[in-house]
Amino acid sequence: MDFKQIQELIKMVNKSNIGEVTIELKDVKVTVKQKEEPVQQVVATAPVPMMAAPSAPPVAAAPAPSTLSLEKSKSAPAASDNLVTIKSPMIGTFYRKSSPDKPNLVDVGSDIAPGTVLCIIEAMKLFNEIESEVKGRIVKVLVDDASPVEYDQPLFLVEPA
Repeated sequence: MDFKQIQELIKMVNKSNIGEVTIELKDVKVTVKQKEEPVQQVVATAPVPMMAAPSAPPVAAAPAPSTLSLEKSKSAPAASDNLVTIKSPMIGTFYRKSSPDKPNLVDVGSDIAPGTVLCIIEAMKLFNEIESEVKGRIVKVLVDDASPVEYDQPLFLVEPA
């Protein structure tokens, strides 16, 4: 098999839906794989109105694995304008209990402070305690126990104290 034939094979694979082709001739083996495109998930949310004069500049740092992203909830009804959304800092499985025989870490109505463990997210067999960064009261738990969660998915609504 010469170079020109290999080029033609690559062009053929690129134009087709074939993921991989392997050709083996005597002492030569050629494998051509199509480059896999990363899977993109599109999540539609209600637009968030911009404030005319922000009180603090936005922070561009990524959240640490044991902390949570916080965001004012602007897409919620008018009664919940003052609620803070606590979001998942990672992809994994959401657990409300530290073990199956223990009570929930927090429930609706629970008072929380910075450092309070809210839930556990299991990622790659590691159990990560997710702690609160705000003081307040849990208003709503947005995820069912033992459910998969995505990065930046809302987990709790908190009324700040």
